Amino acid sequence: MNDDFAFVDELVPGIRWDAKYATWDNFTGKPVDGYLVNRIAGTTTLCAALGEAQEKAASLGFGLLLWDGYRPQRAVECFLRWVDQPEDGRTKLWHYPHLDRAGMFAKGYVATRSGHSRGSTVDLTLYHLGTGELASMGGGHDLMDPISHHDARGVSGLEAGNRRYLRSIMADCGFDSYDREWWHYSLRNEPYPDTYFDFPVA
Repeated sequence: MNDDFAFVDELVPGIRWDAKYATWDNFTGKPVDGYLVNRIAGTTTLCAALGEAQEKAASLGFGLLLWDGYRPQRAVECFLRWVDQPEDGRTKLWHYPHLDRAGMFAKGYVATRSGHSRGSTVDLTLYHLGTGELASMGGGHDLMDPISHHDARGVSGLEAGNRRYLRSIMADCGFDSYDREWWHYSLRNEPYPDTYFDFPVA
């Protein structure tokens, strides 16, 4: 791994994660190229900011659960190949119910050059410290649908409030949100704004 990258759990003790692209539980339906272990990596700057976010979340009764961080460029290329494959319907209902595969790129849900590959973007959610249960957000990770947009109509007051909690926590710790995905945040002052890395998560 690059010298300025680390596994987040090594620098932010107690943080939870489920690296979706290292598992079968993602929109491609299988582990993605470049994810050799189920761990979340990122720049040390990202890790420091996540440590601050974890503390702020805890003050509100929440913990952080990470789904993705650094994403090798080879994973993005894997997504591009997957889009060209015949539709099998295995993950469509859960991840892109109202889109065809190509629409993921056209609508801005998946990028051909991902900020994740620069090492300072993270996908995450909140969970309740008291119970360990995930906070209700009105849809899961990589649900590529207008319901996932910030301030989307159709989510409950509780779900909208939890999205606002997450956005406030992350904004206070130096992150910008992405309007189409409530779970996606990037550091405002990322250390490698023009570099797309391709080393594996291993």
